[in-house]
Amino acid sequence: MTRWTAEVGSGVLLDGVRALCLDAGNVILDVYRTAFEVTGKSDGSPVTGADARAEAVIVKGLRRLAPGIPVVAEESVAAGHIPDTGSEFWLVDPLDGTREFISRNGEFTVNIALIREGVPVLGVVYAPAIGTLYEGKAGLGAIRTAGGSRHTLCVRPPLAAGLTVVASRSHGDMDEIACFLGGRPVENLLQVGSSLKLCRVAEGAADLYPRLGRTMEWDIAAGQAVLEAAGGRVQTLDGTPLRYGKPGFENPHFVASGARA
Repeated sequence: MTRWTAEVGSGVLLDGVRALCLDAGNVILDVYRTAFEVTGKSDGSPVTGADARAEAVIVKGLRRLAPGIPVVAEESVAAGHIPDTGSEFWLVDPLDGTREFISRNGEFTVNIALIREGVPVLGVVYAPAIGTLYEGKAGLGAIRTAGGSRHTLCVRPPLAAGLTVVASRSHGDMDEIACFLGGRPVENLLQVGSSLKLCRVAEGAADLYPRLGRTMEWDIAAGQAVLEAAGGRVQTLDGTPLRYGKPGFENPHFVASGARA
């Protein structure tokens, strides 16, 4: 165990990560207010100057905050810079929901998570355009901060009328989701961008988030930390807990759920 791992319980790391998310969010909003340029990465996904600028702020800050813990960040990995992770590392998505950023609907986030032995033990998700921040620490709970107020998060049991299911706004897998649900009653369907989908389950606004399309570890690690700190879980389709540090950092299909969903 490093001395930085020991700091997780004291809140020192969480305070620092929260501040980095806010700083990165300000950088993103500076770009968001301009006529920014959109380019394409090798995998065909879009990228803007906000991604790189926010990542630079976060990576520099994490290296100062927790020297010795490797940082796996989306844009750095895309450029071929992949550190040896070991048992403890950071996962960073500086701008999750780039398509939402481009469409200017506000549903994009900054994601930072600390992974220990394959498990996200700390995570912060910040949506700068809507001024909402989610944070979670293993064993210590999850909190949403918005409009100057802080609220403890807790997943809910499904309502008798049916499930509220959350799905991606930009990645269409609705036919696969309907097949997965297998006729279970659904009262509401929420289409949401970025890691906010996991946060909707964490705050009790939804019961289930089946993801049956491609995601990378940095897309969901912070959201999983928040959800699990709020009493939920993220599992692969065979029912095993989703873990991190996989070769290539690509996730299998998974289901995020609240209480007994």
